Amino acid sequence: MLRLVAAGRSNREIAAELFISPKTASVHVSNILGKLGAASRGEAAAKAHTLRLFDSAAPASRSNNPKPAQGTRPG
Repeated sequence: MLRLVAAGRSNREIAAELFISPKTASVHVSNILGKLGAASRGEAAAKAHTLRLFDSAAPASRSNNPKPAQGTRPG
């Protein structure tokens, strides 16, 4: 979630990416800001980078991951 915030995604975009409602995304983003003591998304992203939370980073988007073939179930 924080990677998506740091990538500049809106709550609506985060919700679509993670298959959750925009309201749920908003609550999670608010909780992240609170835990980091950040007043804004930009400040949260800066603190995350300062704390090196993204050093062993996975991509901010899952769109590069291959999707399972039609009619198959993952895992």
